[in-house]
Amino acid sequence: MIKIFDTNRTSVSERKHAENRPWTSCHQPATLFIAISSALFYFGLSSSSFANVAVVGTDISASTAAHSYSIPAGSLAAALNHLSRESGTPISTDSAEIGEITTQGLEGKYTVPDALDHLLAGSGMQAVSQGNQYAIQRLAMAPGETVQVEKDGILPTVTVLANSSTGYTVPKITTATKTNTPLINVPQSVSVVTQEAIKDQNVLSMSDAVRYVPGVGISQGEGNRDALVFRGNRSTADFFVDGIRDDVQYFRDIYNIERVEVLKGPNGMIFGRGGSGGVINRVQKEADWNRVREITAQVGSWDAKRVALDVGQGINDTSAVRLNAMYEDSGSFRNGVDLKRYGINPTVTLAPGAQTKVVLNAEYFKDERTADRGVPSLASTRRPIDVDVRTFFGDPARSNSDTELKAANALVEHKFDNQVLLRNRTRYASQDKFYENVYPGAAVNPATAEVAISAYNNTSHRDTFINQTDVLFSLNTGTVKHDMLAGLELSHQDSDSRRNTGYFNGTAATVNVPISNPLTSTPLTYKLSATDGDNNSITKNAGVYIQDQITLMPKWQAILGLRYDLVDVDFVNKNPAANQTLNSRDNFWSPRAGLIYKPATNVSVYGNYSLAYVPRAGEQLTSLSVTNAALEPEKFKNLEIGTKWDIRPDLALTTALFQLDRTNVIVPDPNNTARSILADGQRNKGFELGLAGRITSAWSMMGGYTYQDGEITNTQSATIKAGSVLAELPKNTFSLWNRYDFNSMWGVGLGVVSRSKMYASTDNTIYLPGFTRVDAAVYARIDKTWRAQLNIENLFDKVYWASAHNNNNLSPGSPIAARLSLVANF
Repeated sequence: MIKIFDTNRTSVSERKHAENRPWTSCHQPATLFIAISSALFYFGLSSSSFANVAVVGTDISASTAAHSYSIPAGSLAAALNHLSRESGTPISTDSAEIGEITTQGLEGKYTVPDALDHLLAGSGMQAVSQGNQYAIQRLAMAPGETVQVEKDGILPTVTVLANSSTGYTVPKITTATKTNTPLINVPQSVSVVTQEAIKDQNVLSMSDAVRYVPGVGISQGEGNRDALVFRGNRSTADFFVDGIRDDVQYFRDIYNIERVEVLKGPNGMIFGRGGSGGVINRVQKEADWNRVREITAQVGSWDAKRVALDVGQGINDTSAVRLNAMYEDSGSFRNGVDLKRYGINPTVTLAPGAQTKVVLNAEYFKDERTADRGVPSLASTRRPIDVDVRTFFGDPARSNSDTELKAANALVEHKFDNQVLLRNRTRYASQDKFYENVYPGAAVNPATAEVAISAYNNTSHRDTFINQTDVLFSLNTGTVKHDMLAGLELSHQDSDSRRNTGYFNGTAATVNVPISNPLTSTPLTYKLSATDGDNNSITKNAGVYIQDQITLMPKWQAILGLRYDLVDVDFVNKNPAANQTLNSRDNFWSPRAGLIYKPATNVSVYGNYSLAYVPRAGEQLTSLSVTNAALEPEKFKNLEIGTKWDIRPDLALTTALFQLDRTNVIVPDPNNTARSILADGQRNKGFELGLAGRITSAWSMMGGYTYQDGEITNTQSATIKAGSVLAELPKNTFSLWNRYDFNSMWGVGLGVVSRSKMYASTDNTIYLPGFTRVDAAVYARIDKTWRAQLNIENLFDKVYWASAHNNNNLSPGSPIAARLSLVANF
């Protein structure tokens, strides 16, 4: 029997997600042979000797010429014989080595070396030129790996301690279509931050995760929550975990995450309400039959301290367990700002039968930090006030954000004998959150050199229950193949939120402080003001959807999908000054239509149309009022064309042109200012270029360039006027991360992040200047157990402004900062 234990945890768990074959348990010998071969292939190990060689083909002279091939998917041995016959190139194989390995086939024009690379991708085999022929050999085991014989003497147990990885690319994801679809066949722009990228860049948060992702910006989030800008649309709600909505407001950690998937453009057909400019999905680490033992300890600038644990293994042939945990206690370059957070996430996977899989997990996460709203602006310069970046405005001791999340998830998948797959996901989450801010509420007054400090606090609680059921099956209509998806999603959210305004000395809503010392210790009293909300909302959502992925002919594919959502919100504002009880009932259709042309198996050209909606209750379901409750939801329409080129199986280049229109925006009626109407609101046009993968066996890269031209298309208020540039939208962004390994022990990383200027709000009065920042890293593998890593952010200590919430909550970027990690795999 063969078992694989992977110290880097990427290949087996990620491959299970990618292949979408949970019913294939890891104790089956043929399956395990393929799994271990794939792991060894990605590790890049040297070739071993082989015996019993059969030689086919007669001439190697044609190997450097490109020929057209049409080799069907199936047996690798048959595919190699096919290639040898058509190219006239001798290819030696060992039937014992190749066994039952399969290949995805080959379609298009290739040289023989390139054809061999494609046929052998993920097989654990490699092609070696040997004089007048190519030899197909298994990738060898690396130093430090062991072979053990079981005591019963019947079957050997091969224990492989491998640093296996898919690098900075993944071949397939299920999130974009809910089916196991190669990324090259997904007709929209998708970026994936893999486990290897997470480790190399020392990614700890959502803002870290998207740092090198084209087309996504980072917003301040008022210092208490994740907020990202997808193609000109800021969102605090378009966050998902394993395809399930996770729209509560907090700073997410990456300790239990296998990879992060960023889907750009409206995604209403798959995800329902929201998803206006894009969504971000976290794929959780899953228990499998892979032995995992890893402890990571970190120390860094400003007294940063963090430790993380990842352990897991198979218990028997039908069950496996895994535990991820983390604790962090860190300071900040900002005066008085710190954070303390910890989380624990146990997971159990059950395989009661060859065609059934059950995954159960639970998470407890606690985050306590200073809510940092940054610094105000100076109107005369149209920029942030020029102060030391460490300066806190307000009172850090009375600016706190505390959140507690309890969540439980269940996945059940079963594949029937007729190849129909039934999948059900359930998530229950409960969040309690309290935050308070003593922060700059206005611009600096140049006449007095003072700034007005405001304060408020907010207490919230949300219980969420979501259930998704998907049915996947295939059928043929003549020569046309249909991969079908039908699904139902039901959710119930019960949310309470109360905001209280802070009054200094019990009466004043603001207090002025000098910019030379902008701290205040003035006594504060929090009271419910006439404009504060004391809200309860109960939201019931039912969504049904159907999708057809159509193979029209070998080079043409299409994807058609339609979703219907019914969102019912019962909203109560218990503030005596309002005393409102409202109901909003929105229903909308979210279509998607994509067409894909594949001139070669590794190239696709696509066009895509999609719609998404945001109900009048808003992305957090707390924005209903008498004036908007009866209005139609906001609508987001996206047109996108693009190309995807898998230069090699582990290197992908993508391009996209897009136009995103936001409509059904409330604007004043030009004929009657007492009335409001719905009209076009904004348009963003842009171009995106992305590159991810291995340039050479030693050099990996990820990043891209984005150009965006977004503007307000209709005057919406006295400050939001037609022609204004969208907030938090730089015209040009560029990011590129590189890792280069000199040898098996030493490697380095180098990253560049560049952004042109952007406006803090749509009134276009204050802007954040553009900047270019450099990051770096050094990697050392000490031995088979220990490795060390040093990550340096802002290597040249550039002064820059990182993000904004509005004109007077502007966050400076970090000065040079270092984190040293020590990792033990045992």
